[in-house]
Amino acid sequence: MLKDRRRDSDTWDMTIAPNEPPKATRAAAAAPTAADMPVLLPTREALLERIGAELPGSGEQPVTLLVIGLLRRDDGWPTPQTTLAQVTGLLARSIRGDDWLGGSGAAEFAIVLAGPTATAELVGARLVAAVDALGIAGVSASAGVAPLEPGLTANEVFRRATLSLTAARRVGAGTVIRYREPV
Repeated sequence: MLKDRRRDSDTWDMTIAPNEPPKATRAAAAAPTAADMPVLLPTREALLERIGAELPGSGEQPVTLLVIGLLRRDDGWPTPQTTLAQVTGLLARSIRGDDWLGGSGAAEFAIVLAGPTATAELVGARLVAAVDALGIAGVSASAGVAPLEPGLTANEVFRRATLSLTAARRVGAGTVIRYREPV
């Protein structure tokens, strides 16, 4: 818009309208999409912090780490974002409000559950079955479980859960394995 604001014959003043999108457009652009969900999960570092925060009270109230890992028949890399988004949504809808969901690795999800190991094993079995029920071609899941125990570090709890997940993956889809000390 050009306005004539001449004080003398050689000066023109131009008012420029701001070039900002409407508020509704800005809000929609800022809102994450479903495909961004796995990226929005707390990281492994946040998981270790959460485990560390839960460890001191784990002697009074049992707390368990459940790590769910996806298995792919085609063994392709990386897992498509759409698959990760569907599984993330499923897990987020399936856990209780006082449980904690985060990412623990590529195509792996960690859940810090308030409750004993036996409960985490049941939850793990239900969740790996639910991943299969999503019907994503060639995708299934397995899980590893490790209790939080006083005297352990967050890294040790995580190591135990991922070791159990690795063993469960070797057994096959739908398997949940709890960490047990060797005898």
